[in-house]
Amino acid sequence: MIEILSPTQLARARETGAVVADILQLVKSRSTVGTNLLDIDSWAQTMIAEAGAASCYVDYAPSFGRGPFGHYICTAVNDAVLHGLPHDYALADGDLLTLDLAVSLGGVAADSAISFIVGDAQPPESVALIAATERALSAGIAAATPGARIGDISHAIGSVLGDAGYPINTEFGGHGIGSTMHQDPHVSNTGRRGRGYTLRPGLLLALEPWVMTDTATLITDPDGWTLRSATGCRTAHSEHTIAITDDGAEILTLPTQPRS
Repeated sequence: MIEILSPTQLARARETGAVVADILQLVKSRSTVGTNLLDIDSWAQTMIAEAGAASCYVDYAPSFGRGPFGHYICTAVNDAVLHGLPHDYALADGDLLTLDLAVSLGGVAADSAISFIVGDAQPPESVALIAATERALSAGIAAATPGARIGDISHAIGSVLGDAGYPINTEFGGHGIGSTMHQDPHVSNTGRRGRGYTLRPGLLLALEPWVMTDTATLITDPDGWTLRSATGCRTAHSEHTIAITDDGAEILTLPTQPRS
């Protein structure tokens, strides 16, 4: 299903996006050396409830996971990149942590992910990974104009990731979003210009470039959810929910609170 939002729904999407962004920034500010991933999940649960929102994850049970997910936020550390199931792990200095959050508010969902390094250590490889996904996300957003095609977004993202020297996995990528978290169209992290669905005002997309340092192959943890690099290399993931408007792409998941 491809859903085009009404102006009323788009106003609700802005509210949902702000909730997602602000929760991610608050959780990031609290995630320090020694923080347990289960505490992060508990914080997210409380913050979602305080915002009057509903988790898109806790009851989520797609075909690719061992559902239901049962938690409120994805926490992926180092070689984990997607669908990181929170578990009993204390963060260490230099860990690369990805937080991925989706909630629904007023009948509209928003989805966003951030990657950052915990503590004082700044491993150059990790810094470069994160920067590449952020540049790719910016390029994808810039390409998301009314009348453009999904392939234009994919090409923009893939060009940045490829130029940075990273292999690109096409099993998982961005997606449509609206009254539900995952909708058509799929937005691959690489593609050809001029192909795919034509972007229309009112369309919401979650764009999510992610990379692994030296492989495009994923493996699944015994938990049935967490996806890791097959070689054990580090990974990074950046995501925004955007709305296609008459004037271009509007980022809905920018925080309203100051970034830490």
